Amino acid sequence: MRQRIDVQLGERSYPIVIDHGWLETFDSVAKEYIPYDRVLVISDRQVGGLYGDVLVESLHRSGFLAELFVIADGESNKNLATMSTIYDFLIEYNYPRQTTVIALGGGVVGDVAGFAAATYMRGVPYIQVPTSLLAMVDSSVGGKVGVNHPLGKNLIGSFYQPKLVFIDLAVLQTLAPEEFRAGFAEVIKYGVIWDANFFSFLLNNVKKIFELDQLGLMRVVQTSCSIKAQVVEEDEKEAGLRAILNYGHTIGHALEALTNYNVYRHGEAISIGMLASAKIAEKMEILSDVDVSHLWQILTKAGLPCTMPKIDPIDIIERLRKDKKVRLDKVRFVLPERIGKVVIRDDVSNDIIREVIEKMREESDEKATSS
Repeated sequence: MRQRIDVQLGERSYPIVIDHGWLETFDSVAKEYIPYDRVLVISDRQVGGLYGDVLVESLHRSGFLAELFVIADGESNKNLATMSTIYDFLIEYNYPRQTTVIALGGGVVGDVAGFAAATYMRGVPYIQVPTSLLAMVDSSVGGKVGVNHPLGKNLIGSFYQPKLVFIDLAVLQTLAPEEFRAGFAEVIKYGVIWDANFFSFLLNNVKKIFELDQLGLMRVVQTSCSIKAQVVEEDEKEAGLRAILNYGHTIGHALEALTNYNVYRHGEAISIGMLASAKIAEKMEILSDVDVSHLWQILTKAGLPCTMPKIDPIDIIERLRKDKKVRLDKVRFVLPERIGKVVIRDDVSNDIIREVIEKMREESDEKATSS
C-alpha cells in the first residue's frame, strides 16, 4: 500500500512516503534521512502522549540518541514564547549542529519544530511526521515554517525544506472528528484550485472518507500531496503560482486573528474564507452560481462552517491589509474561475468584500432564527 511522491527541488529534494501502520518501525525508513546520532522529537502533549514514546523507542533501536520535547497544544501556542522554550532546551542540553529535529504532530507542531530546525545553529536537518489530516495534506509539505504574531498569522518564519515527510494514515484513527473535518477543508481546496475530478470524487465520497476508508484516505492524501508537490516544485518561495495555495486563507487568516486564534480551527476559518472568495468571484462575474452551489454543498456535507461570524466587516477589511500577501497596499485574493481553476486578483473592491461579508452574516442570522 505504501506510496511515494518525490518533491523535486534540486539539492533540497525530498520524498513524501505514505503508508498505513508504520510507527513502531519508523526507524527502518527514517534512518536513511537522519545524518547524525542526536535526535530531538518535538511534539505536543496530546500527540506526544499517544505516539512520542513509540517513535523515540523506534529510534533507540537503531542506535539514535533520541529524546522527546513536548510543547503546549493549540494555535495559541504557535508563538515566539514557545520557540524560546525549545531553544532553551536545545542549548541547555548541548545539542550540536549535528542534530536532527523530528516534528511529530499537527500543523502547529510542524510549523514550530520546523522553524526551530531552520534557525537553531543557523539550520539543522528535520523530518516531518504529520499526525493530523491538515498537516498531512498541507502544512508538512512545502517547507513553510514559522510562528504567529499578535498582529497576524505566520508573519515570522522561513522557507526550510524537510529531509523527509512520512505519513501514517493509521494515526488518523485517534484524531478527533472535528480535527479531521477541519483538515478536510484543505483537501477541498485542492479540488477547487487544481483538479475538478478530484473535487467530484470528494463530493461523492464524503461519508466514506469520514469513515476512514483506507483506499479513500490514500487517494485523499496522495492526491493532495501530489498537487502541492507540483505547485511547490514550480514555485518554491511563492513568487507566483504557489500563491494559489492561499485560496480561502486571505479572509480565513483575518477571522483567526480577529478571534485571537481560539474560536476557529484553521480549517474552519478556511472553509468560511473559501466560500467568501467564491461569492466574491460570483459578484465579480468570474464564477458561476452553480459552482458556488457545489462548493457550498461539499462544505455542508463535511459539516464545515459556511456563515460569517458577527465581526464588523470594516474590522475584517482592515485586518486584510496586514496580511503578508499584500502587495503595494493591494490585497490579493485567490478567486475561482471554475472548479479546478483559480486566478489571483488584486482589484477586489472594499465594497464587494463588505457586501459579501454582510450577506454571509445575514445567512448566519437566518440560520440561527430557523434553529
